[in-house]
Order: sequence, then structure tokens, then C-alpha cells
Amino acid sequence: MAPSTFVISITPFTADGALDEEGLRRHLRKLAASGIGVYLGGSGSGEGYTLAPHEVHRILEIGAEELAGNVPVRAMGVEPRTAQEMHALGRLVADTGLDAMQIYSLDQGHGNRPSNAELERYYLDVLDGIEVPSVLSTHQSVGYLLPVDLIASLLDRFPSIIGVNCSTNDVAYLVDVLAAVDGRVDVHVGGPLHALTCLGLGGQGFLSSDGNLVPNLCVEVIRAWTAGDLAAVEAAFSRLMRLYAATRRLGGIVGTKAALQLLGLPGGYPRRPRLPLPDTRLDEVRRLIADMGPHDQKP
Repeated sequence: MAPSTFVISITPFTADGALDEEGLRRHLRKLAASGIGVYLGGSGSGEGYTLAPHEVHRILEIGAEELAGNVPVRAMGVEPRTAQEMHALGRLVADTGLDAMQIYSLDQGHGNRPSNAELERYYLDVLDGIEVPSVLSTHQSVGYLLPVDLIASLLDRFPSIIGVNCSTNDVAYLVDVLAAVDGRVDVHVGGPLHALTCLGLGGQGFLSSDGNLVPNLCVEVIRAWTAGDLAAVEAAFSRLMRLYAATRRLGGIVGTKAALQLLGLPGGYPRRPRLPLPDTRLDEVRRLIADMGPHDQKP
């Protein structure tokens, strides 16, 4: 399994909050040109919790039209409360012809953590009802991480699982996940922070929202790693981490969309309850852009 990187795509909206389909198409074409893999409709970068079901369907349709056969394209979706929510996303993925979908951890609400028995029942219900290739997500945002033995048993039982997305700062947990996976499927970490750790431990790479701004730079980290060019890895990764830190200070996807606007690239506006970045902070965005590198500044 070759090293790779994926971007969790933004969802462009117009100033009045409507889905900007042409802006999405232009953005996806830019991503495709870089060769980066793409997840669509994510709860964070994709502002998935603001999307109506018909909008999710349309986003996946456009993604298939623009990306299928060019780069890997998958649905991400949002953290579910029931297995039926994942089944609904699975039907959309099958209908639109995307390559795969992510299966998010169960979110029971009010900070409740499912028991191990409830988690096992949830994943069996989900995977028994989904016919498309799937990627397990173990993500700190829901307040817990999947038991490593559950990940291993699901891989034993369901050949439809093609990957694990592991988003945590707990490196010991990542080590255990990679040992349990044992090379059977791809493992990517969430965000660039532990990208080199994952690659060094035998994983396949990283996901990021930063690829919306610098897809070529994200791909360069993987290219340089694969080539064994450590000087190029250092140069690309240090620049990527500076941009990561800058966008976090600017509010994440809000800062990313502001930078895309200043570059004249499709990105659109955040959808409420998110608000656009105040004009008083645009100088910070300009400094971020200056550190991007010329290859990712081209429309």
C-alpha cells in the first residue's frame, strides 16, 4: 500500500448561504490537478452539519462527476447518532458512484460514551447494511477512541473495510492501531501533525483541511517521503506545519476560505453559524499566503 494524502474538501457557499455548485466544481478541479485524494461533506472542513440531505447528495454527485477516475474520492459525512444515518450515507455513495465512505464513531450526545458492547453492535449494524467500501474513523472529537481489539475484529469480519482514519494526539494509541491493522488496510492520521510519525511507523499518510489551500504541498510531502529525499521532506513539512498553525489561529476553515478569496480561488463563504473572518485580520491572511509557495497560488 503506497503512501498517500487526502484533503477534507471545503463546501463553497455564496454570500447568502446557498450551495455554490460552480465554485465547488472549480475547487475540485484544482484539487484533482494536484493528485490529492478527496473526502466530501465532512463535518469540519466541509461544514457538514449545515448541509441538508439534498445538498449532501448534490455535493457527492458533483464530486463523482469531477473526480471519479482521476483521484480517489470518498464521502466523509458527520458523526451519527444511529446506524441508520450511516446507511443513508451509504446509499448516497452507492447512487453517486464514489469510491468509498468513512464510517464515523457513534455520537450518543450529551458527552455520553458508548459501552464496548454498544460500539460493537453499532458497527455490526452499520457494516451489515453498507455495500460500498468503507473506512473506519477513530476520532478524539467524540470523546473516545475505538478499542483496538474492535478495529482488529472488524477487519477480520468485513473485507469491505479498506482503511482506518486515526485522529488523536495519543501516539501510543496510533502504534497499537498500526499493530492491529498489520498492513491489511491503509492507515491515515487526521491532520499533518503526526503525518511523519504515521509514515515512519508504516502507515500510509495523513488527512488534512490544509490541502484545500496547498494541495500540491501536501502531495509534495508524500512524494518526497516516497523518494527518500529527506531534505525535501523537511522543507515541505516545515512549510505545511507553519500553514497549519496559521490557519488554526485564523479559525480553521474560516481562515482557509478567507485566503482562497484573497487569492481569487473558489472557496466562497462560511455558512452560519460560522461568520466570515473580520477585515481587521486580513493582514494575517496575507502573511499566510506569502508562505504558501508559488505552486499553490496559481488559480
